[in-house]
Amino acid sequence: MEFIEDPTRMSESSAAARKTGRTVGFVPTMGALHEGHLDLVRRARAEHGQVVCSIFVNPLQFNNASDLANYPRQLDRDIPLLEGAGCDVLFAPRKDALFKDFVPTQYDLGGLDAHWEGPSRPGHFQGVVNVVERLFFHVRPDAAYFGEKDRQQVTIIRHMARTLHWPERIIPCPTVRASDGLALSSRNQRLNERERAMATVLYKALGRAAELAFLQPLPAVLAAAKDILATEPEVVLDHIGIAHPDDLRPLVDWPETDTAVALIAAQVGPVRLIDNITLHRPAKADR
Repeated sequence: MEFIEDPTRMSESSAAARKTGRTVGFVPTMGALHEGHLDLVRRARAEHGQVVCSIFVNPLQFNNASDLANYPRQLDRDIPLLEGAGCDVLFAPRKDALFKDFVPTQYDLGGLDAHWEGPSRPGHFQGVVNVVERLFFHVRPDAAYFGEKDRQQVTIIRHMARTLHWPERIIPCPTVRASDGLALSSRNQRLNERERAMATVLYKALGRAAELAFLQPLPAVLAAAKDILATEPEVVLDHIGIAHPDDLRPLVDWPETDTAVALIAAQVGPVRLIDNITLHRPAKADR
């Protein structure tokens, strides 16, 4: 696996791949890799001649200095994991190189940041889109793979790709979970054993919403999910809600579509965790 820090060399590597007829699949990450990241790499490997993974802890998307300082960094461990998953190139740019002559853009996110993570993390999605644009500029991938655990992030990136006519295809991939349902996240490393056990209540609450979805009034479904959360009083809820599957706008009634999305965010010990699940209309409840 080739290790590249210099953005210009990264561009040259992708160009060389295309000269030999290979397409480029890209997995952007902030490192501290887990099976969810590796699943994205393997998906890219199955579809492209060259696979690039980036590791860059993006300061633009953190509105909490402590969160940025404590974000896990473990490049020495990540490298063999990427090699085992079939990555060809690891792009690990230095901040000064990636942002050389860079002036952040204030993007029109189409109001997609007005709910859920947006109010809780001001500027977060602007930071995400800015760094994705920089990474795309240097990697020049044909397709980029993102995990649906960050459902709102994927929705916003797909929106920007459409509105700005980015050539890259944005490929959402299902959330990878531990055997007890907890969504895999680099932040999980900061949980102790007790906190790790408590964190499973997020998925249990979403699961309760999935059981009742489209069968009971939407407010009753949310109330049932909150009852599950109340069984772990040390888990501090930020938000839970049900949204339209296309743009994640909050819903107060079930949509005409056969799916919706339940989203949750909560503080568990030292970390803030997010998760979501797709809700399906049962066949017996069809119109």
